[in-house]
Amino acid sequence: MNSLAESQIGLYKSELIHHEGPWRDVDQVEAATASWVLWFNTERTHGSIDDLTPLEVEQLDYARNEPVEQAG
Repeated sequence: MNSLAESQIGLYKSELIHHEGPWRDVDQVEAATASWVLWFNTERTHGSIDDLTPLEVEQLDYARNEPVEQAG
């Protein structure tokens, strides 16, 4: 699990922190981080999950596991 977190942190640093800096203050970093996380989860495709976004994977999983109502 630690290697997964390290990979995520590496992407965060290379795609946002080092790419978009220098930063004026902590508030600017926090706002940019929130935007990056939203983009990362909803728009950025991931090769490790069949080139889907995390949101798409979550929606597919939810649809597969949603209980089916019985006619009654």
